[in-house]
Amino acid sequence: QVHLVESGGGLVQAGGSLRLSCGVYGRTISTKALGWFRQAPGKEREFVAAIDWTGTTTLYADSVKGRFAISRENDNNAVYVQMNELKPEDTSTYYCAVANGAFASVWQYDYDYWGQGTRVSVSS
Repeated sequence: QVHLVESGGGLVQAGGSLRLSCGVYGRTISTKALGWFRQAPGKEREFVAAIDWTGTTTLYADSVKGRFAISRENDNNAVYVQMNELKPEDTSTYYCAVANGAFASVWQYDYDYWGQGTRVSVSS
């Protein structure tokens, strides 16, 4: 059975940084794209970042471009997102996901497996 475990969330002041980690258990990720999504209270889940199976192609939501960086370590079966210059509007629960294909995607329906989420709160 596949499961994903996120970590690294917490409370941070605006302008600060956090690094989220996601370990994938039960299947290898080396041939799959990976993604991060987030959901704020009362809002729908939205795309944050994605990375293809090679690690060379990345996609970002406009709202995080230039501040967030997604990366992967296939040997550790893990995906990360470095979040810098955090803003109060980045406050959300962040979810990692494993895609059903090799290419990075912004669409949730392209992802088969999801973690339980890690909470990020940014104070002003």
